[in-house]
Amino acid sequence: MYLEKINEPADIRGYTAEQRRILAQEMRDALITRTSLIGGHIGPNLGIIEATIALHTVFDAPRDKIVFDVSHQCYPHKMLTGRVGAYINEAEYHEVSGFTNTDESAHDLFNIGHTSTGISLAAGLAKARNLTGGTENVVVVIGDGAMSGGEALEGLNFIGEMGSNFIIVLNDNDQSISENHGGMYRKFKELRETNGTAEDNLFRSLGLSYRYVADGNDTEELIRVFSEEKDSNRPIVIHIHTVKGKGLSFAENDPEGWHRHAPFHIESGIAKKKSTPDPYAVATVDFVLKTAKRNPNFVYLSAGIVGGINLSPADRAALGSQYVDVGIAEEHAVAMASGLARGGARPIFGTYSTFFQRVYDQMAQDVAINHNPAVFLATGTSLYRSTDVTHLGFYDISIFSNIPNLVYLAPTSVAEHIAVLRWAVEQTEHPVMIRMPYTGYEESPYPVRADYSELNRSIVVRKGRDVALIGIGNFAALASEAADELAREGLNPTVVNPLYLSGLDAELLASLAETHSLILTIEDGILAGGFGQKVAAFYGDKKGVRVRNYGLPKKFFNRYDPNALARQYHLTAPQIAADVLREMW
Repeated sequence: MYLEKINEPADIRGYTAEQRRILAQEMRDALITRTSLIGGHIGPNLGIIEATIALHTVFDAPRDKIVFDVSHQCYPHKMLTGRVGAYINEAEYHEVSGFTNTDESAHDLFNIGHTSTGISLAAGLAKARNLTGGTENVVVVIGDGAMSGGEALEGLNFIGEMGSNFIIVLNDNDQSISENHGGMYRKFKELRETNGTAEDNLFRSLGLSYRYVADGNDTEELIRVFSEEKDSNRPIVIHIHTVKGKGLSFAENDPEGWHRHAPFHIESGIAKKKSTPDPYAVATVDFVLKTAKRNPNFVYLSAGIVGGINLSPADRAALGSQYVDVGIAEEHAVAMASGLARGGARPIFGTYSTFFQRVYDQMAQDVAINHNPAVFLATGTSLYRSTDVTHLGFYDISIFSNIPNLVYLAPTSVAEHIAVLRWAVEQTEHPVMIRMPYTGYEESPYPVRADYSELNRSIVVRKGRDVALIGIGNFAALASEAADELAREGLNPTVVNPLYLSGLDAELLASLAETHSLILTIEDGILAGGFGQKVAAFYGDKKGVRVRNYGLPKKFFNRYDPNALARQYHLTAPQIAADVLREMW
């Protein structure tokens, strides 16, 4: 009745309270239908519908700047800013990103995927406004545990002394992806329980004004409060208590399971397609649970995403004090892991490759320089994993393989992955990072080692001559597949799994030069600064050896088709084999 007619926020500003109520229900129905068909972040978005309607009723976006720090909460925002077709017309469902995106609309001010950044980004907008004498409002919406991030606290500290218009809407649904952790969240609970009057108030202590809205799903109350604070000349936090998953019983009753959900049957909440457990995650969880039982000094650390290995609530309960969730604070997790290792504990910090991008300085300064034997598990490390530009998982080789003292390994099968993990936790000589496979050999084609203390010793998977294919991590199996294609053409290629990304097996590479004229490196990552370039540099002054590197260029990619991207850069076995045949013949 209303939703399909909305092209911009101005279209809703004359609505009555009843029209807004109907609009909210239409938006909720549309979100449930859309997610039931294609999946997505459903819980966070169902909970922020009323707040989004209120924001766009009161504020004059895009003149007034609204920044969604947790931009997976932006679906209702997109519905009101000219992109409603992507939420009500099935044929258009895939035409928008799951996060704010500057290419889509002037209402999306930043591409944001890694949370806790919005306050600092908006601080820049506010300072720029002040310098030019502007009068627009700057509004940040933050929630889903994001306040625990160090950058959010740094931003708050700055805003506290800014002394000009800056409105922070804290969307408090008492959840991150899983439960919230940290002392501040106990204090937020006290604020909720006292209707915002508790004496301990983080925001007031930092110099910000504060208001509390007990029912953050009451559109009319939110409009009243936002209207009173619009155009103010002070920084303020408006703390709203919302219900994650509101309007969908399954999501309300299981906010962790419905934070993001696969397509489902609306009537029952049952997923339409039975998910296949990730064998690497399953094996890792099993390893973690068994290691914790065997070693009371073992600790598994997570940064708000259950460790990147799908630790269930039951798994976390079984680990007890040996599981630590630091909140969305990867930098703290890395430094804490270093301290744990120095103190004699055996820590693993696990998170997705895309979030490890935050911690270069801690990995170099707090871990590697101090040579503390902490273990770091990077997951989601593939072009085949996340495809949103803010969540890409294939930059880690270039970032971390070049840090001195850090041993970075890329196992190629479940058995090798667990063997590497076991060695990494038991040894006390090196800080170790492990690139958990995303794909790999179903069964290792060679006997898996138990000891990896002799660094940079590669594995010859298949011995041949003339052509050598060095397959890195996820793409070790791809190298073997390409070798099979070449064998059918009469060639007998060598296949090598380097395993170690942080160093070269100089002895093996030198021996390959004696019997091979063409060396190929194949990696699931960018070429610039990657493993292949190290190999090419090794052979740089050796006559008679040609090196060809396969991987991705140093670029940002967004919402791509992984198979098409692989074909574009010849990352398929038939293409690699055809390239070799052209080179050789």
